Amino acid sequence: MRIVIKLGSNIVAGETGLDEAQINRIATEIAELFFSGNEIVMVSSGAIAAGMKRLSLKKRPSDIRHKQATAAVGQSALMWAYEQAFSRHQIKVAQVLLTRDAFYDRLRYINAKNTLLTLLDYRVIPVINENDTVSIEEIKFGDNDLLAALVSGLLGADHLVILSDVDGLYNRDPRRNKKAELIKTVAEITPELKSLAGGAGSTVGTGGMYSKLMAAEKAMNYGIRVSIINGRKRGLLKKLLIESESVGTTFLPARKRLTSRKGWIAFGLRARGEIVIDEGATLALREKGKSLLPSGIKSVKGEFSAGDAVYCIDEQGVRIAKGLTNYSSEEIEKIKGLRTSEIEKRLGYKYADEVIHRDNLVLVGL
Repeated sequence: MRIVIKLGSNIVAGETGLDEAQINRIATEIAELFFSGNEIVMVSSGAIAAGMKRLSLKKRPSDIRHKQATAAVGQSALMWAYEQAFSRHQIKVAQVLLTRDAFYDRLRYINAKNTLLTLLDYRVIPVINENDTVSIEEIKFGDNDLLAALVSGLLGADHLVILSDVDGLYNRDPRRNKKAELIKTVAEITPELKSLAGGAGSTVGTGGMYSKLMAAEKAMNYGIRVSIINGRKRGLLKKLLIESESVGTTFLPARKRLTSRKGWIAFGLRARGEIVIDEGATLALREKGKSLLPSGIKSVKGEFSAGDAVYCIDEQGVRIAKGLTNYSSEEIEKIKGLRTSEIEKRLGYKYADEVIHRDNLVLVGL
């Protein structure tokens, strides 16, 4: 089984820096999974928290420049902690730093996948983190929950396990309400469920339960089982993944699994604009699995080029689909509402009959 394990800053670090005892304990539990024949990939936060201790900073930096410098100092400390912890079990680890643009370009996406798969072939555990040292707002993941979901989809993982500082998803905030009940199984992430999730997490991390729900939703659409469990409790990884016990909150994979390519389009690429479509086109995309033709287009929002990802929205502004466009925004403005036979007459050339081919289109929320 291929397992991605996400560890947040609140699991591997505290207010005074890395929690090496905690890292050693988790490494021991992961080693047991590893020697049970599983392939393990880790997505770990903690570089900034580690850097804060080394630089004697009392609070987390707020601006990009100081965050990047702090991450640069802390990243080596984080990897050294993992290197020491796993070497006790004769397990090799490898550092992999990613930015969001690794998922934008298809070639870089495939190269990242091949590198990670090769490490797994060598029986090495990749330890992945966002490359905070060079990340700018445009290419940031925002939190490692999203990164873990995208990596899980990239690798076709069987199970994504998110280690949290709570036991899972509750129907109320367990820190404020003693009557809060753990939700053990989730088949679908609804708006009501999202409303249960809070905001930001601890002072050393960036993700809260809401970000974990968003990550779970993406992984579920890849056909991946997701579990949120308490990373500070001993033995839960073994109970969940070896003994198959019910632990924490489990999110069931979607019945219809996205292909790697469609997952890349849906979650890896940043949309550059929107195409407003009529009722007929909405029905064709949603119900009939058709491509988007110029005849169903009402208008264009934003500026984009051929090959960019765009959202298809209905006339009320509801997102219907996301796909790779064969034409630029300027070209679509000229051919909107036309039959395919009229494209070449209007433009003087024709790339394709479809503005977005169904092979390059994925329905939003499916």
